[in-house]
Amino acid sequence: MVFAELLGQPKAVQLLSRALAGGRLAHAYLFIGPDGVGKATAARSMAAALFCREGTPSAPCRQCGGCRKFFSGNHPDFHHILPQGAVIKIDQVRELKKILSFPPLESGPRVILLEDVHTMRREAANSLLKLLEEPPPGNLLLLTADESEPLLPTILSRCQTVPFHPLPPAVAADILMRLDSGLDSGRARALAALTGGCPGKIRSLDAENLTRLFDESMNCLAAQAESEAEAIETALLMAVRTADIREGLETLLDLFLLFFKETMAAHLGRRPADPERSSMAPYVVRARERWNLDQLSDKMQAVEFAREALARNCNRQMVCEVLFLRLLTGDKPNPEPETPRRPHHIP
Repeated sequence: MVFAELLGQPKAVQLLSRALAGGRLAHAYLFIGPDGVGKATAARSMAAALFCREGTPSAPCRQCGGCRKFFSGNHPDFHHILPQGAVIKIDQVRELKKILSFPPLESGPRVILLEDVHTMRREAANSLLKLLEEPPPGNLLLLTADESEPLLPTILSRCQTVPFHPLPPAVAADILMRLDSGLDSGRARALAALTGGCPGKIRSLDAENLTRLFDESMNCLAAQAESEAEAIETALLMAVRTADIREGLETLLDLFLLFFKETMAAHLGRRPADPERSSMAPYVVRARERWNLDQLSDKMQAVEFAREALARNCNRQMVCEVLFLRLLTGDKPNPEPETPRRPHHIP
């Protein structure tokens, strides 16, 4: 089956399978949804089906020349474009245009996968738009984008949009255990819940170390330091440990945001958005007692500031120091409602 590796996205599988089986492919598809839910996996599955010469549209044979070239990463008609640093640059789009000005090297279609097109600046997006308006024949463009980021409406209108959604916790946990054979089911369920059903966010990461660091961070956040000096010392220590994460810092920040959102919901008397996030509940209870809504809002702004700074390639150590100092220091006690005082009697 073409989309055997794409779990938890039945609508996307149905739409794309039907298009492949009927030979009615659009010239460009936009796979849009949260990061880590299978958008790139779907694109690669489509490419595999189109490059296969012996199988059927529903099942690449993996034995023919086209399959061997693709699965070994050497197919001349498959081009994969990723952001350079934080963005897809105009030069990358210009180079793509040069490639597409020539026909495919083999008899089948050429497939171009552009990941995270939401990172393009306006100049690059406008250049890509011209390509989408007049696509050269024999080419299939597969774009992926985060649904939470803005895209030019004209790009949306030039592609067939395929929505992707967060995965059910059980499916996400199953994927995590496939990616990391050393991950037990309980830890996988907790991690799947914490990532909001987007297991691809931690692909190629050390999930065990990531969750351990998250737990340590939660204990620091939910505990009240005895003094400002102790809070500063803890903040700088956590900053050093967090900055050492080569892969996964963005995921850790996402988990922090989720934690603060759950704490705000608890303040407002709402149930957790996902009951499977029970592993976060003890920290939420303690944090709710420590911070009020204004303080939680400030913590969320601190995390967003850190994410933006990382996207601008700012120094990781400094970003983490500023983040943890804002999270762990300078808090005033959560104020209790004041009891109205009896007015003084004036004789």
